[in-house]
Amino acid sequence: MDSPCVKICVIDATTGLCAGCRRTVAEIAQWTRLTAQERRRIMASLADRQSITLRAGST
Repeated sequence: MDSPCVKICVIDATTGLCAGCRRTVAEIAQWTRLTAQERRRIMASLADRQSITLRAGST
């Protein structure tokens, strides 16, 4: 599975999520060691995380 990284690597202080891919620092660091099932779970949650960051006033 591909990485959701879009090369905009800035961690939002309010949400703790990357402004580009919406993953946490731990998820980014562990990505290559996660199972396919774990990666799919994270990928499925990214759209919801987008709305969280928008409500929090992040970009």
